[in-house]
Amino acid sequence: MGFDLDGANVVITGGGGGIGSAMARRFAAAGARVVVADLDADAVTAVAKETGGVAVPGDAASEAGVRRLIATAVDEFGVVDLYCANAGVAPEGGPEAAEASWAQAWDVNVMAHVRAAELLLPSWLERCRGRFLATVSSAGMLSMLGSAPYAVTKHGALAFAEWLSIAYRHRGITVQALCPQGVRTSMLTEAGQGVRSLVEPTAISPEQVAETVVAAFADDPFLILPHPEIVDYYRARAADTGRWIAGMNQLQRKIEKM
Repeated sequence: MGFDLDGANVVITGGGGGIGSAMARRFAAAGARVVVADLDADAVTAVAKETGGVAVPGDAASEAGVRRLIATAVDEFGVVDLYCANAGVAPEGGPEAAEASWAQAWDVNVMAHVRAAELLLPSWLERCRGRFLATVSSAGMLSMLGSAPYAVTKHGALAFAEWLSIAYRHRGITVQALCPQGVRTSMLTEAGQGVRSLVEPTAISPEQVAETVVAAFADDPFLILPHPEIVDYYRARAADTGRWIAGMNQLQRKIEKM
């Protein structure tokens, strides 16, 4: 089907920096009208000013925050054509990670998507048209060393995106999952040394990710892969999961020695 950004009404969460701000700039350059949301009020206001868009500072994950964001977009545009559920958090640790960290990861990485979809679907189904872009990361297809909350919730984000596509694609709803590996953002900078040593060599810029997204709007693949090699890892994981886990464990032991 394809998607034309020119004149499209777009909402982007996590739009104050990284992939979110890069998408806002790229989409606006193509003629889209953007609403950008972020906890960092100064950053998101600057991005909105640069793109001629609307800034919605504050929480875009809670039920009230998502409702406020979408209501603002509807007030501005009338309809939302594309919703980019891009905000994410990656607390470090495993089962010992604080309950609050696990709860935040579920809220931002999964439930924010669910809440947005609940509010958007009625009008999209009435129009037989709507597009949901979930920034999942390769962690949702594979895993993430050093952060169980991130790995687990990104698997959940991918599963929810798959479910949405299965349930509604015949009714005009397009769902895509953006799954980059390393991207040069603050999230990568704040990761542990071991994780950075694995992904930094192939890390790409947020602008490269945004270009990949725009290209993927032409033919609507479900998985958007700025790092194409991820599909080979994904196939290997499915073909022999035990062998793949053993290989990942080798990487785990490697970073533990750093």
